[in-house]
Amino acid sequence: MSKTFVAVHLPTLRSRGARYGVFFATYLYQGLIAGFSLTALANHLAGQGVSAAEVGLHFAVAGLPWTLQPILWGPVVDRARGAAMGRRRVWSVLAVLGCHAALALLLLVPGEAALGRLGLVFLGHSLFAALLDTACDRMILDHVPEGELGRMSACTRAGFVTGTSLGAAVFAWMLAAHGLATSVRWLLAAGILASLPILLIREGPEDALLSLARRPLAGTARPLPLPRFLKRLAIGLRRPQALRLLALCFALDGAIALFELPYGIDLVQRQGWEADALSRLQAGLALAGGTLGALGIGLWSDRAGPLAPLRALLLASAGAFALAGGLIAAGLGGAAGPAILGLTNVLPGLLVVALVPALMRASRGRAGAATQFEVFMAVMNLGSVCGGAASGVLAPVLPLAVVAGSVALVFLGSLALVRRPDLIFSRWREAGSADPP
Repeated sequence: MSKTFVAVHLPTLRSRGARYGVFFATYLYQGLIAGFSLTALANHLAGQGVSAAEVGLHFAVAGLPWTLQPILWGPVVDRARGAAMGRRRVWSVLAVLGCHAALALLLLVPGEAALGRLGLVFLGHSLFAALLDTACDRMILDHVPEGELGRMSACTRAGFVTGTSLGAAVFAWMLAAHGLATSVRWLLAAGILASLPILLIREGPEDALLSLARRPLAGTARPLPLPRFLKRLAIGLRRPQALRLLALCFALDGAIALFELPYGIDLVQRQGWEADALSRLQAGLALAGGTLGALGIGLWSDRAGPLAPLRALLLASAGAFALAGGLIAAGLGGAAGPAILGLTNVLPGLLVVALVPALMRASRGRAGAATQFEVFMAVMNLGSVCGGAASGVLAPVLPLAVVAGSVALVFLGSLALVRRPDLIFSRWREAGSADPP
């Protein structure tokens, strides 16, 4: 017989303040792990002479669960039955516990040289982190009004980049000064602290804080059988507009990753930068763009619709990468490193803040809303994984200036597509956008 614990009187996701607090903290947690693994550890490995191809493979392995996220977890969360803890929250709690268990395995890794074991541990963590992300996205779709999606996108982005910045800056220093084992212990402690809100805040006042019991879904239809659910999802994603939108998501993240990783390694291995100094600069840039910048984009998106800021950011990002390519071609890749990093990190990072509300509006109202949204996000992650893996292969043969120019062309092509929203958003007017065609 299941055992139910009485819920205490804490805020719930029906409170605006609780929503922003919970989702900020959850993405802060995700960012801490990303800052540690993708920035601090990657730069630390580069400083020890590990090649771009090996580091790129490490990222690709750890990123695989994010590309499979809609298949692994989307139907599970979308088709979830009633639970005393909350229909979606029960999955977020299980995911958080799995994340902590996976990270604890880092304590068994003998050192940074065991790159294969590190990749496997982060692969396991990514499996649970992808479930946590899916559950949170579905709770946002369930509980956040449409007029607040821009600000919520800014909130989650701010949480993620704050965590990434802290994880990159603090653990870059800690890895160099104290090694992997000490860094992992502090990472676990920080992760547990950041995950407390998602463990304690319930979806509704009638939910239990902790329970093993099920609860009937009052007033809602029974979940669709899995074959029928997948058939509906496939029909929706085969629409020409959806296919173009998927291509846009893949191209944007793939192009950014194609430049970002090899340029960071070039700064450390050829331009003489210190790995921890690079990590701190990347963290500071991400923090500046992902907090105040994200808030501004979120407010703009809620007032004018997400397409207006999205178009402006695509144009600005194209110009930023074109300028970066010119600086590198002029032999200023090292001396102008801070400016190039600023140009190629801040503006593309803000694109996500404008793109996420658009993708949520396009997905909302469907039986598989979270799954469809996660398909778009997974394709972005797949683009990032493919871009990171391809960068290791192309780095020895393709000059960085050419790569930067190619990224600028991708942004310009994306801008041409976004100027015609009817080509990528079949339900855009139903979603209530005020953007003109």
